[in-house]
Amino acid sequence: MSANKSKNRRLGLLGGTFDPPHKGHVEISKYAIKKLNLSSLIWAITKKNPMKKNPFLTLKKRILLSKNKVNKIKKVKVKSFDKTIRSSKTIDLIKYINKNKKLQIFFLMGSDNLISFHKWHEWKKISELVKIVVFPRRGFIKRLPRCKAFKVLGKEKILFMKSKKVDISSSKLRKNYVK
Repeated sequence: MSANKSKNRRLGLLGGTFDPPHKGHVEISKYAIKKLNLSSLIWAITKKNPMKKNPFLTLKKRILLSKNKVNKIKKVKVKSFDKTIRSSKTIDLIKYINKNKKLQIFFLMGSDNLISFHKWHEWKKISELVKIVVFPRRGFIKRLPRCKAFKVLGKEKILFMKSKKVDISSSKLRKNYVK
């Protein structure tokens, strides 16, 4: 890879428990790769979200299901970093990935996550290290202008995508899921 190409490497990062992974994850991944001109996108699957109860599926099962969901999208890689970085905190993941300062990192999240983003560990620091990219989720769009993260960070730190809303969530899927 030439020096110029590595300088402009654009990495997407979609973190979460993926409990289970679904069409919404796939759709925003494909959309982000195209619209943000990403070199690659990592589905960073965490063992446990510090703000949620224990996952329904095992980490191993979630990784396997995720790999199956994205096996035809060559720019998406599925990884778990919890053992490597000994943390499930987003800031620690970003610092680990950001060791290569030549990366431009786009952190993808649903609008539901932006509502509670101010509760994340070192949330302001996250916004200094990456570009926050927010995708619409039904029922959360109207609440965004009033949320603390939006008020503090503003449009300079947050990129709102105008993708179609996929009306699906992992919690809805878990209700009908058989292990």
